[in-house]
Order: sequence, then structure tokens, then C-alpha cells
Amino acid sequence: MKIPVPVRQPDLGDDEFFALLSETFKAMGDTTRLKIIWLIEKGELSVGQLSEQMGMSQSAISHHLRVLRHMKLVSVRRDGTSAHYSLDDRHITHLLSEGTEHVQELLK
Repeated sequence: MKIPVPVRQPDLGDDEFFALLSETFKAMGDTTRLKIIWLIEKGELSVGQLSEQMGMSQSAISHHLRVLRHMKLVSVRRDGTSAHYSLDDRHITHLLSEGTEHVQELLK
């Protein structure tokens, strides 16, 4: 069980905070990575399943998953030789939900 971390209120001089926030949005800003997040938000998937659903090579999917893992947007569960990916925590679901709601309002 993860222990909740208190929300940090940075000041404008906290460059490390804003750099990490920017990197998080950059990682999610790629269309392919956003589609991966969209798919695994619904449940854990392997590289092969993601590759099949997205019509991309496993190598390309793995590259994008490395970026998402590095930013702690997705986590991996190993089962023998298989790796299964899921969202790292509920914050990612909230970001996806808020972004989806915003885009749906733009499309009205």
C-alpha cells in the first residue's frame, strides 16, 4: 500500500518541480504514449497485446513504455518471461479523465 504524499505547493523558483511537471506532460503529450495510457487505464496489458491493439511493432511499443516507466506513469509486473503494464497510480487516471473532459468540451 502506498502512503499518500502531501501535496507540495512550489514557489516559482522551484525549477526542479516545474521541470518534472513539464517532463510528465511531455511524456503524456505524445499521441502513441497517450494511446498506450488510454488502453492500460482499462486494465493490465502485455507488450504483445499493446502491439496488436495499436498495430505497431513490439519494439516501438517497448520504447514508449520505457519513457512512461521512467516518468513513473506506468508500472510493470513480471510474470516469468512476460511483462504486464498498468498505470502507476490513480493520479494518472485523474489526469486522463480531466484531459478527456476538457477535449470533449472543446469538441462541442
